[in-house]
Amino acid sequence: MCASLSLIPSLTSGSQPYTFHRTLLSSRSARSKSYPFFTRSRVSMDSTVPEVAHDFPPFLRIYKDGHIERLSGTDIVPCRLDPETKVLSKDAVYSPELNLSSRLYRPHSTSPDKKLPVLVYYHGGGFCIETPFNSRYNGHLNSLVAATEVIAISVDYRLAPEHPLPIAYDDSWTALEWLASHVNGDGPEEWLNSHADFGQVFLAGDSAGANIAHQLAMRCGQEKLSGVDLTGVILVHPYFGGKEPIGAEVEFLEVKSKVDPIWQFVCPASSGLDDPLINPLVDPKLDSLGCSKVLVIIGGKDFLRERGRHYYEKLSKGGWGGVAEIMEGKDDEHVFHLSDPTSENAAALLKRIAAFISKDKA
Repeated sequence: MCASLSLIPSLTSGSQPYTFHRTLLSSRSARSKSYPFFTRSRVSMDSTVPEVAHDFPPFLRIYKDGHIERLSGTDIVPCRLDPETKVLSKDAVYSPELNLSSRLYRPHSTSPDKKLPVLVYYHGGGFCIETPFNSRYNGHLNSLVAATEVIAISVDYRLAPEHPLPIAYDDSWTALEWLASHVNGDGPEEWLNSHADFGQVFLAGDSAGANIAHQLAMRCGQEKLSGVDLTGVILVHPYFGGKEPIGAEVEFLEVKSKVDPIWQFVCPASSGLDDPLINPLVDPKLDSLGCSKVLVIIGGKDFLRERGRHYYEKLSKGGWGGVAEIMEGKDDEHVFHLSDPTSENAAALLKRIAAFISKDKA
């Protein structure tokens, strides 16, 4: 697993039961709480250099003056025609008030009047790191669009701890409202006016981004976006949790004790691990999920796999009324496809997503 990507442990065989990748903390929590994580205070020999309060390489560094330096996922690559996938990309502002943008993708060969399914994608990173504009997510979206033949919107949202949840949810909803502003063909982005098929809209994301996709699908069940048909949701290694261990989690309680505090750091106002925002299994409104089908993808070596599996089972056996599907990669670690995009398993993941979407193509 790429250490710069994952905030979630991977389960491995052998004498070492797990590998835990260091976690991120909010500056506010850093001043008021003790942590079960790796921390380090470093005194600067130069009084002009800010003193480091907590260091979490390769993710994030918190300084005593309160500012935060992200060490991973901050690189920016330009939008362009990708020579390998023949996918074209461009950036578009979806919230001028907040200065938030998205990166749009479409197959370069799309004819002027061709309509394509719409895929709205939310990146992972524990709500703390990553961006749609870095090389990993740009590369993943290029491959995803090439495999699925969709027009994709990769959404940037504000990150914790500076912007704690539910801000990321609100930003992500704003992006959906921006998409809906193109339904009549007179929105600000010509690609969407010309090519978006609003009868086939999908939400997708990995890890924390999958959590966002689920929450927005729940909101769509309560607040309809006029002219937008949310057909399906794709959750890749979703970041869900809960107070009590479920399934095989009972065998990895030490891992759980390290993963669980992440939630309170990114959502300090939360009621805890049985908040429906992190634990959909206890959400009394789950049956109102606002789409007709869901694909859940889990990894056999991902600590979060039990949450994804139980989510799938809950949807399948409950009163939701849609169709739930599941794919499990036996040897897959958390978001492995971002660090090993050319692997056979990553190709299989893209193929399954493409099949899920293509079922609804005319």
